[in-house]
Amino acid sequence: MAPKKDAGKGKGKEASKDSKGGKADKGDAGKLKAANSLNVRHILCSKHSQCMAAIARIDAGEKFDAVAREMSEDKARQGGSLGWKVRGSLHGDFEKLAYDLPVSTCDKPIFNREPLKTSHGYHLIMVEGRK
Repeated sequence: MAPKKDAGKGKGKEASKDSKGGKADKGDAGKLKAANSLNVRHILCSKHSQCMAAIARIDAGEKFDAVAREMSEDKARQGGSLGWKVRGSLHGDFEKLAYDLPVSTCDKPIFNREPLKTSHGYHLIMVEGRK
């Protein structure tokens, strides 16, 4: 399940942030387009080692959504798609990382290379769109 923001809805601490994508150097032209919503995919695993195995498969050329279908413990049928999420609707750390990532595709995903630990497990996150 996608991590939900713990506090109530509205503007939180993540409302103001810089636009640099420090987590993903590959393919990043410098500044990210400011956005209020993201089209997000993720792979959720209960163990860090499972996420590392998913990274190895993606690095070997498999598509992000195909790996999500087989390995993710959430949204597997949708290839890890969470759909469009507005700012403030996701868990703080998950959302911060997602907004720091540039847009990419399942064929050539740009995602966090170190799995993000939340109360739900370990996440690999990629962004397919910004608006």
